[in-house]
Amino acid sequence: MLRKIAISSALLAMIVMIAGCSSQITTREQGGLIGAGLGAGTGAIIGSTVGHAAVGALIGGPVGLVAGALIGDQLMGMERTRQNQSVQSEQNQQEIERLRRENERLKEKRTEW
Repeated sequence: MLRKIAISSALLAMIVMIAGCSSQITTREQGGLIGAGLGAGTGAIIGSTVGHAAVGALIGGPVGLVAGALIGDQLMGMERTRQNQSVQSEQNQQEIERLRRENERLKEKRTEW
C-alpha cells in the first residue's frame, strides 16, 4: 500500500510541476523532471523491498533530479553546439556564393580587356 502511495505521490508531483510551467521547459528541466520521477519510482521500489517505500522515494527523487538535470544540461550543450555549427555552415555557404559571384565578375571583366 505504501508503495502505491509513494508512486502516486511522485507521479502527482511531476504532473503538478509540468502543468505549473507556463512557458516551454528546457531540456535541462525536462531531464530533471524525468530523472526525479524515475529516481522516486526506483527508490520506492527498492525501498519497498526493505519495507520503507516512502523513504526510498524521498531519497531517490532528489538523486534522480540531479542526475536528470546533469544529463539534460549536456544535451542542451550539444544542441547549442549543433545550432552554432548550422549557423556557421550557412554563413560559409553565403560567403562561398559571394566569392563565386565575385570570381565570375572578375572573369568577365578580364575578358573585356
